[in-house]
Amino acid sequence: MAAARARLWRSPAVSRTSVTARVPAKVNVQLAVGGRREDGFHALANVFLAVGLYDEVTATAADELRVTVAGADAAAVPADRTNLAARAAELLAARYGRPPAVHLHIAKDIPVAGGMAGGSADAAAALVACDALWGTQAARELLLELCAELGSDVPF
Repeated sequence: MAAARARLWRSPAVSRTSVTARVPAKVNVQLAVGGRREDGFHALANVFLAVGLYDEVTATAADELRVTVAGADAAAVPADRTNLAARAAELLAARYGRPPAVHLHIAKDIPVAGGMAGGSADAAAALVACDALWGTQAARELLLELCAELGSDVPF
C-alpha cells in the first residue's frame, strides 16, 4: 500500500474525477509458523518480495459502486461487490459516512489465483485511490487498519 500511495502522489493520473493507483504483485519468500496463540491460531512471520507485475486500479466518480475488469484472466475476477477492491471502497466509504459512489476499473496484469496477492493488491489500490478521489485524507495508520480488516496480504 505504501508503494501505491507514493506513486499515486507523483502520478499524472491524479485528477479531480479520476485517480489511478498502480500496485505490484508479491511472492512469499519465507513463511515461519510459530506457536499456537490463545485464539487457537498460530503466529506467522512472512517475508514478502514485490515483483515486476502490476495491476492498476482507477477510481472514477460515479453514481453508485461499479467494478469493471480488463486484462489477463479478467473473466475470472468478480465484477461485483464481492470483489475485494469493491469491499475496500465500501469500507472506506462507511468509515467516512458517505456512499461508495465510485467506478473501480481494474487493469489486471497480476495472474489470478497465482498466489501473488493480486486481489489484495487491488484492494490496497482501491483504498488509496478512493481516499484521494474522495479527499478523505485518511491517515496512513487508518488505511493500514482498513487493509488488515480486508485480509492479511492487503497491508503489504
